[in-house]
Amino acid sequence: MEMLKNMSTGRIFSIEEFSLFDGDGIRTTAFLKGCPLRCEWCHSPESQFFDICYLKSPNGCLHCNACLEAAFKKSGKREINENSIDACPRRLIRKCGEDISHADLCERLLLNKDILNATSGGVTFSGGEPTMQKAFLLDCLKYLEGKIDRAIQTCGYCDPNEFTEILKNCDQILFDLKIFDRDRHFRYTGVYNDSIKTNFINALNSSKRITPRMPLIPTVTDTEENVESFCKWLSSLGVKYVELLRYNKFTKSKYTLLGKKWAPSFDEKIESQIRDEIYRKYNIKYKVV
Repeated sequence: MEMLKNMSTGRIFSIEEFSLFDGDGIRTTAFLKGCPLRCEWCHSPESQFFDICYLKSPNGCLHCNACLEAAFKKSGKREINENSIDACPRRLIRKCGEDISHADLCERLLLNKDILNATSGGVTFSGGEPTMQKAFLLDCLKYLEGKIDRAIQTCGYCDPNEFTEILKNCDQILFDLKIFDRDRHFRYTGVYNDSIKTNFINALNSSKRITPRMPLIPTVTDTEENVESFCKWLSSLGVKYVELLRYNKFTKSKYTLLGKKWAPSFDEKIESQIRDEIYRKYNIKYKVV
């Protein structure tokens, strides 16, 4: 019982094994709930809020409303909840969110430790935004120290003092950079990017492995002006390599599962323009993942 008192609890929504795109080597990735940003193009809307949510597939729905009636009996509201899962005759509803102690999560992440270590891989904490659950994240990182390589994938929107503490306890940072202009960043994500830039510079000045990552969002991040601004800035900081994240045109389906409307202000039909000449101009190599 004494050990249980010392365990912190966090909330995850997925664990992905044998990932090839979440850091060096082969990795196991834990996705934590909650994010301070509201990116218009968010590929994981189920991760934005810390609250547990429920995903309902529209394919095969009988429109019998059994899910809503079962929910009403539990909460007095006709909004899908845990009771709806078993009530659905087609089993189209699933829970998104699991509470777990840091020790239990870490032991799950270490199940394939030998394979991960053999490929110079490890574990990655992603989200959502993992720094939103700072205490839980730190406990996980400290638990894993010396056992396996530890990475976090972050948007960098975090108190700089807290970010410095997290930096000390991980080995690799996958750092998302979205929009360089401060006001446009606020327009499309809901926050200003001052602390993001500060934390990125602090990360570069640390001894950790840093991989800048930029999403290819048509007419938003993937514009000549934005790419030029970032490349100029990154070059001045000595950055020589970035990863570009493809835009997922199937994002709409996630919003459908959540019962939310997908209405981006950008034109998602426009094909990505990687701006190869700009990257060459600033001597920055890139890889599309």
